[in-house]
Amino acid sequence: MHKKNQSADEVISCRNINKIYQTGDVVTQVLFDVSFSIKKGEFVAITGPSGSGKSTIMHIIGALDSPSSGSYSLDGQDVSQLSDDELADIRKNKIGFVFQSFNLLKRTSVLRNVILPLVYAEVPAGERHQLAAKALRAAGLDEDRWQHLSNQLSGGQMQRVAIARALVNNPAIILADEPTGNLDTKTGEIVLETFRRLNKEEGHTIVLITHEADVAAHADRIIYIKDGRLADNL
Repeated sequence: MHKKNQSADEVISCRNINKIYQTGDVVTQVLFDVSFSIKKGEFVAITGPSGSGKSTIMHIIGALDSPSSGSYSLDGQDVSQLSDDELADIRKNKIGFVFQSFNLLKRTSVLRNVILPLVYAEVPAGERHQLAAKALRAAGLDEDRWQHLSNQLSGGQMQRVAIARALVNNPAIILADEPTGNLDTKTGEIVLETFRRLNKEEGHTIVLITHEADVAAHADRIIYIKDGRLADNL
C-alpha cells in the first residue's frame, strides 16, 4: 500500500487525473488534470451535464478503468496502475456499487442476492446470513420481503436490496451511479434519504454520481465536472 501524499482521513485521492481515448488516429481527451479528495464519512455528489466526464470519473473511482496519467488512491492504496485482476479485487473488497438498473438476479431471493457478494469474498458460510440480514436492515427493507424474488419487488424495494448488497462487505465507499434514475420522484426521495441515513447515522462514505441538480443537493458537498475539468468543488 502506498500512502504518500494522502491524508490519513482521505478515502479517495485523485491527483492530476487525465484520461485519453484513442481510436485509430483519432485521440480524444475526456479528463484534464482533475484533482480532488473525499474524506472518510463524507457524502459527496459528483455531477455535471451529459458528456462532462463524470461517467469517466465514476469508472476510475470504481476501478472499472484506469487514468491515462495522474494518480488515484482508494483507502490508502494507489490503484492507478494495477492489473485487471488487482482492479477486480479492489471492486470486490473496497467498493459497494449501486446502479440505476439495480443489477439484481431476477429469479433469486432478496436474501440470496445480498449473500452472493459474501460467497465471492469467501466469507465463511456460517457468517453470511447474519451479515446479509444486518445489511438489509440497514438499507431499510422490511424482513417480510427477504424471501421474495427480486422481480416481485417494487423499484424502490429493489434499490434498497441493491444498497444492502453494496453494504454487505463493509466497503471503503458506496459508489452510487444515478441510483434514482429508474424511480419516480417520491420513491427516489426515499432512496436518497436511505443514503443520507447510512451516512449520518452509520458513517458510511457515499459517492453519488448524478446529472440532476436536485439529486446532488442531497449530498453535503458537490464536485462539479464540466468539459472534462473540475468546474467547482463546493
